[in-house]
Amino acid sequence: MSTTHSERLRGLLEPLVSAKGLDLEEIEVTRAGRRRVLRIVVDSDDGVDLDACAELSRTISTTLDETDAMGEDEYQLEVTSPGADRPLTERRHYVRAVGRLAKIQLHEGDEFVARVLAVDEEGLDLEVPGVKGRKPTARRVEFASIAKARVELEFNRKDKKEEEA
Repeated sequence: MSTTHSERLRGLLEPLVSAKGLDLEEIEVTRAGRRRVLRIVVDSDDGVDLDACAELSRTISTTLDETDAMGEDEYQLEVTSPGADRPLTERRHYVRAVGRLAKIQLHEGDEFVARVLAVDEEGLDLEVPGVKGRKPTARRVEFASIAKARVELEFNRKDKKEEEA
């Protein structure tokens, strides 16, 4: 998809997504045989449920039908939330990851797993788990030094609601 087409779609869809209290994370158009697939990825601080995706899909579909944004060719619309292992690229992604483990790779090559404790405008306060009985250690990482980051899945992690109960 050309940058101009992507920007045009973003300009058309972002107000619709924002009106539902969601963030537009990604727009992707791919080929699937003779038709195209338009994938819209949305998220919010509280996550996105299936009903919100379905409602937004109807709104976007109506808007796209009323415009020529997708042209005359057939396409399939998918509105979804980001996967659990999506990259953390924006400050808001890190805010949503507070309390979770993240795998972080720094530009200098250092790579580690740590729990995100707090996020501010410049970076992250982390807790690096102790190894072999050692206590966890605190670590500060600036956003500018992060090359890649993503949430690590924890199958035995307590839910925030369970911790508050």
